[in-house]
Amino acid sequence: MADEQEAEPAEEKKKGGKKGLIIGVLGAIVLGGGAYYATSTGLILGDSTDSPDHEVATHEPLPDIVFIPIDPMVISLGGEATSKYLRFTAQLDVEPAHEAEIKLVMPRIQDVLNTYLRAVSEEELGRPSALERLRAQMLRRVQVVTGPGQVKDLLITEFVLG
Repeated sequence: MADEQEAEPAEEKKKGGKKGLIIGVLGAIVLGGGAYYATSTGLILGDSTDSPDHEVATHEPLPDIVFIPIDPMVISLGGEATSKYLRFTAQLDVEPAHEAEIKLVMPRIQDVLNTYLRAVSEEELGRPSALERLRAQMLRRVQVVTGPGQVKDLLITEFVLG
């Protein structure tokens, strides 16, 4: 009989533990749902107009953009260079009205870029700040070939020394 009396309190403790766990989980769910509702409706942490859905609606649409790819170029760097080749790929950001004109002079654009990149030393290509300076120099040369206001930017998509 002593064993039966000891077994009953152990069972009661287990039931109380499960009951507390269930109440705790339900309370967490209710509080989590309430917090989500309060933040999504703007009751706390800002206005409902600050939600991501409203931000997208207030942004202006992107302007007409045309990107014209420049065929990949492989430029040899010369006999003294430790890297033998430069693989270069880029795209031109142009006004949509000038797309046909730019495509027409693409061989000249490739020629001016190829000539410029062959003249740059390997030491200069390896500098951390070189890419921005090279991009600016190449864009200026492309704009000379195409005329003012036709090419907005030159975007380098691949620049690999090998």
